[in-house]
Order: sequence, then C-alpha cells, then structure tokens
Amino acid sequence: MADNPFLAAGMIEDPRLFVGRKDELNAIASRMKGDQPTSINIVGDKHIGKSSLLYYFLRTWEQRVLQNTNRYVVIYLALRGVDCQTETGFYEAVAEGLLSQVQGWQLQLRNPWKRKPLNRQAFSDAVKEWKQQGKLPVLCLDDFESLLRYPDKFDNGFYDNLRSLMDSNALMLVVASRKQLDVYANEHHFGSSFFNLGHTIYLQELTTDEAIELSRLPSRSINGAALSVDEQNCVQQWGDRHPYKLQLAGYYLWEARQQGKPIKWAKQQFKQQLTKAKSASKGQQWQLWLRWLFWDLPVRLGKIPKFIGGTVDDISNWIIGLVILLLPVLVLVGVVPWNELWDFVRDKLGIK
Repeated sequence: MADNPFLAAGMIEDPRLFVGRKDELNAIASRMKGDQPTSINIVGDKHIGKSSLLYYFLRTWEQRVLQNTNRYVVIYLALRGVDCQTETGFYEAVAEGLLSQVQGWQLQLRNPWKRKPLNRQAFSDAVKEWKQQGKLPVLCLDDFESLLRYPDKFDNGFYDNLRSLMDSNALMLVVASRKQLDVYANEHHFGSSFFNLGHTIYLQELTTDEAIELSRLPSRSINGAALSVDEQNCVQQWGDRHPYKLQLAGYYLWEARQQGKPIKWAKQQFKQQLTKAKSASKGQQWQLWLRWLFWDLPVRLGKIPKFIGGTVDDISNWIIGLVILLLPVLVLVGVVPWNELWDFVRDKLGIK
C-alpha cells in the first residue's frame, strides 16, 4: 500500500512534502548572511507549522545562503527532549548537534566542545573559539516553552550569557515559541535582555496558493497528485488555509480512498479529530491555570515575608501564600473575622 503523503500530526521531515513559507525562510536566511547576524523569534499558535519550518530550514538553508556556506553550522534542537531539562544538558545537546555537522579531521573545531564539564563558561569559550575560526553556530530551537518549566535550571544568568554571545556576533538563534519572548519575560519575571530578540516573525495561515499546493501533494509511490480534483477541493474547503486542518483533511480523504469509503466518512473523521484536538488544548489550558492558581501564585505571595527579611523555602512559601490567597475568601463568607485576617497579615509581614 502506498504511504499517505499528508501528515495529521507532528513535524514534516520529508522536504518534498513541505509547502510554502518562502518569505519566512528567506527572512531567516537574510538575517543569517549579514555581517551582524540577527537572531529571530518565530511566533505562532500550536499546529501552525513552527517545527516543520525550522526543520525545513535546517535541510535547505544552503540553497538560500549560497555564498560562504562554510561559515555556518546550522542545527535543529527540540527543547522538549529530556536532554534539555538542565543547563548542562542543553549545552551538551548543542555540542552534539554541532559536532555531528563537523568532519572528524577538523580537530580545531571539535576540541572546544569536548571540555568537561561543559558548563556555562566552557560553552561560552567554545562559541568564542569558533568565532575566531570564522564559524557561526546557528541554533534552531523548537518549543522554547519547555525551558520555562525549569526556572531554577535556566535563570537570568543562562539567558544573559546567550544574549552576550549573540551581541558579539558569535551565535545566532532561531527560537520558535507560541508567544513573543518578551511576553514570557513578563509572565515569568525574567529581567534578561535575551527576551528582546532582534526580529520577530509571526507565522500565520497559508496563502490561498499555498493551500492549493498543499492539497496537491504528490503520492510517494506513483507520479501525480495523491488526491483527485474533487478531493483536493474538499481539502481546501475544510482546511480553510490552516496548515494542520489542511493536512488533517488530506490525511482522511486519502485514507477514505484507500479503504473504499465515501468522502462523508472522511469528513466525519476530520471533524472528530478536530474536536479531540480542541478538547486536549482546553485541558492543557486548565492545567496551566490550575498550576498558576494553586502553586505559582501562592509561592509568589508567600515570598512577601522573604523580601522583608524572613527566610523560608518554597514549601513554606506555598503554604503561607495559599493561606493569604484563601483568607479573604473566608472573611467574605463570614468564616474568619476581619480583625483575625489583619492580625495574620501583620504578623507575617512583621508589622508592629
């Protein structure tokens, strides 16, 4: 049986099946070729194609840069992997990716990355040594939000170091995220200038021409489009220029043909999968909201005494903060008198 050319989920790895985004790809390449490379933040909603864009750029950047290609070493790194849950793990993953693109005999390029431990200083020194040798590491970092889950591992110092390397034209980053980086800086109280990257590209829906091109994806085993003209029209109508919806529609229309089922069946499967995706997304939003309400917010409230002079750990902060959060509610429903609330706050803040 022939392989389905449409991808209902995940990243497009076969460059023959990638469609559109020419302006975005050329924008990345143009900022990479300058005397002062400009790091870029790729911003877009879930399923809009950020991962596929970064990976396709990895596979095709030489076709866009053309001149002085020996100057660059481009890698793709998915930050959601277990290797990137610590700062050292991140540096080692970057080193592994870069060394995979360097020939074994090029010891002057390989040796800087073999220092142990590969900590912040060693990473910075390796990048600077590459600059002296005329090499620019270009890191395509996917799923940036993963780093934000470990604020104790990736602090302002980590981000400041990356920013310093970028400012000295020794490193270029292409960072994919759902929100603009400075929004995350405000949400997570980061003060590093890293979060003000030089350029932002907002990934939107495909153009009409790109959507038509996607509906005409070729079969992997035979020449010609995988879908009939009528099926291609269905893809365009159901998908409404959104990359994920277009791929999903094409996927089920192709499956329907292979299984001898009507288009009505494909449309039903398409709608069911969209509903599941929306439900999963809402579930994740609720989990994030609950974490903020019952952990992040209480911890921050609980740190008020610490700023004034107290010394408490995060568990104590959480307990105190949760009490501060719940006490006004208890007062409003008449469970706790106002004078007792004031006595508690005054005691915790050290007010006499």
